[in-house]
Amino acid sequence: MSLSRVVAFSASINRPSRTRSLVEAIAAELRAHRRIDLTVLDLIDAGPGLGATTRGALSRPAAELIAAIEGADALIVGTPVYKGAYSGLFKHVFDFVEPEALAGIPVALAATGGGLRHALVVEHALRPLFGFFSAHVAPTSVYAGGDEIEDGTVSDPVVAGRVAAAGRELDALMRMARGVGGLRVPAA
Repeated sequence: MSLSRVVAFSASINRPSRTRSLVEAIAAELRAHRRIDLTVLDLIDAGPGLGATTRGALSRPAAELIAAIEGADALIVGTPVYKGAYSGLFKHVFDFVEPEALAGIPVALAATGGGLRHALVVEHALRPLFGFFSAHVAPTSVYAGGDEIEDGTVSDPVVAGRVAAAGRELDALMRMARGVGGLRVPAA
């Protein structure tokens, strides 16, 4: 049996970043429950060619990033919070993703921000976006503020607990997808 392809996507424009650390922590938790073929991508992997207005005009690195997301069996997505919402470039990436490509795909959601006032971005912005795609989103989302990730490690026990829950839930969604012949919604 082949390993499930999991893409962990961080919409940070920096490397290293707290957002990447958070998506990697969720991926590590998922790996504690199952063997996976993991690809970790950062927004900067798309390069400057992401500024296209049509999918056909994307640069090769940007097109490959979109293709990796569309070809995943499960996603872990994270974004830094800017002005109370996900980053504009994060949304721009998902504007190129075909909706049917994510239908029924298990997804874990995460975000990082400067403080608690941004904590509901995951529920108010990310969850509706992936609802549009008909993805199967893990019940527990993960938000980490400025002091909850130190030196690339989740240092806050509450956030660590949410990371663990999100990883377990993503594993359960992936097991359900396999057990019932796939949760993906057939293309119309």
